Amino acid sequence: MTARRLLLWRHGRTAYNAEARLQGQVDIPLDDIGRWQARTAAARMLERHEPTRIVSSDLSRAAQTAQYLARAAEVELETDVRVRERAFGDWEGLTGDEIEARWPQEFAVWRAGGEPARVGAESRAVVAERTAVAVNELAATLGRDDTLVVVSHGAAISSAVGALLGMPADWRGIAGMHNAHWAELVSSSASDQAPWRLTGYNLGPTDASSDWNAGPDKAHDSEADEQTRDPA
Repeated sequence: MTARRLLLWRHGRTAYNAEARLQGQVDIPLDDIGRWQARTAAARMLERHEPTRIVSSDLSRAAQTAQYLARAAEVELETDVRVRERAFGDWEGLTGDEIEARWPQEFAVWRAGGEPARVGAESRAVVAERTAVAVNELAATLGRDDTLVVVSHGAAISSAVGALLGMPADWRGIAGMHNAHWAELVSSSASDQAPWRLTGYNLGPTDASSDWNAGPDKAHDSEADEQTRDPA
């Protein structure tokens, strides 16, 4: 492993996030608050890091988030389908109440940490493998002082982090990640089974407003950092 630093960045908010709908691989764009989150988080990330390579899921909410950083850092944005969100099959686009009403037994299994059957969802093991393989292949192209930013999704990132730390697919030792927040890992030669070490999780500018999920406190957004304006 050659990459020194890896940032796994979750996309900004969407209308489905605001409505607590399970997104999966539905291709839904950022909403207004999601664009503000992505712009704000990109500026904060650039205060701490200098990205060498930026790779995004091909789903629009991730690619739109990544574009703020790529534009400001003047780094070409790449996409990789392997870091897409976990597929949830028939449940995609539904709220928890809607899922529970139609699939009560499967929903109970899922809430207890199990795998829902007969709904077309990807298993955690499959998601962990595809995301970790993608990240390791991308990281292998970089030098020791480089920083790789992978822009992905909540379930995909948690699965990838577990796999990169050498944990089993059913490990649930980390909580969910806020929109437009990231995990930071650094490469380690201590173990072939766990070539990465987690140095931070759910990192981001939550101090940018009194309620990150509700957007900026003021009615207008000053967009103080000229580099991270909405792309034309």
